[in-house]
Amino acid sequence: MNPFESIPVGDYGAEVTRLGMGGVFISGRGPADGSAEAPAYETGLATIAKAHEVGIKYFDTAPLYGNGRSEARYGKVLGRYPRDSFVLSSKVGRVLVPDEDDPGEWAVDGIPHLTAKFDLSRDGILRALDEGLERSGLDHVEILYLHDPDVEDMEDEAIATAFPTMIELREQGVVKAIGTGMNQWQMPARFVERFDLDIILLAGRYTLLDHDAYPEFLPLCVERNVKIATGGPYNSGILAAQDLDGPLAFNYEQAAPQWIEKARGLKRVCDAHGVDMRAAALQFPLAHPAVASVIPGAATPEQVVENVEFIRTDIPDAMWADMKSEGLIPADAPTP
Repeated sequence: MNPFESIPVGDYGAEVTRLGMGGVFISGRGPADGSAEAPAYETGLATIAKAHEVGIKYFDTAPLYGNGRSEARYGKVLGRYPRDSFVLSSKVGRVLVPDEDDPGEWAVDGIPHLTAKFDLSRDGILRALDEGLERSGLDHVEILYLHDPDVEDMEDEAIATAFPTMIELREQGVVKAIGTGMNQWQMPARFVERFDLDIILLAGRYTLLDHDAYPEFLPLCVERNVKIATGGPYNSGILAAQDLDGPLAFNYEQAAPQWIEKARGLKRVCDAHGVDMRAAALQFPLAHPAVASVIPGAATPEQVVENVEFIRTDIPDAMWADMKSEGLIPADAPTP
């Protein structure tokens, strides 16, 4: 599998590489499973540079990630390169405001201490985009997602103001593709049925471990020609863990026993075929025709290189067959 293959998204010229890079960890936040400390500033910048250097051309960020620091750090590094050498996605739905409880600024980033609040109004959507570009120093993003409208049940506001504004931005050529990013598939499905969306950033719901979106949502996306970017392909770290006997996270909280047992079953099959489970985790969703890209977060340049090699790993058909025969993945799921 070629990690640098470009996949078209929508009808306005957007495209993403099969392997992208999420922008959470480079903002100074540690991995979701608590397995490591947050990367240092220079490490974050070096990680972005390594990703571009090896051939990753799709980068994702959001105002929420590090409360502006992810945007600023992406801009500091990606601003060195020709603008047509990468594709950037960001998110709207939250705006950043001064943190009254923690005034001052991040010394290394030169931006004030900010905190996020939801705002799905037309002005809020435009403000989130404009202020994000100001923090990054870049002149545009190609892909714009509505971020987590389910957190405070803002579906009505999304329908009334957010998506109409985003559609207008796409029609004006300000962005090339629009969609939504969430950790569930049910609300995105309703949006796909109602609006002409291009891409969904679906975190954790179609992975090697969790197939919740497989029966209904993925076929809907194929039918409507909506692409999926798979966020959280390691399910908060459980699919990347080398030790499945210690504390484990799934879906940003402590993993329940049934998920741990299933992960152990997947790892046992991977080990029997000499395959790193992380390679299986990155490749599995990409085999589905709806999925255009996987965007794991990387905290170090070494993790970037590892992710590239995992996509390139040759996985025997027999491994997927064994997973299906043991009921670990759907019997009819597409596999690489």
